[in-house]
Amino acid sequence: MARIENIPIQKIRRPLFRQNDPAKVAALMTSIEAEGLREPIDVLEVEGEYYGFSGCHRFEACSRLGHEMIRCNVRRAPRSVLQMHLA
Repeated sequence: MARIENIPIQKIRRPLFRQNDPAKVAALMTSIEAEGLREPIDVLEVEGEYYGFSGCHRFEACSRLGHEMIRCNVRRAPRSVLQMHLA
């Protein structure tokens, strides 16, 4: 069961490198400045740590805008699920 909450951006680990499209990030920055973040990013909470694997463009846009918090769809998971994402 997932829950929506605001998480400090610096507490979200992004263990997999993703190449962001600069034009998409710029467009999202404009949209987020005007309307706020409409769609939360998905994160896994594993033993009190947060891991992000999707929403990389939204995460980057919020980071560049200087947001300290980001709205997240948080799903609690055991370490075995995290390992599957990292494989």
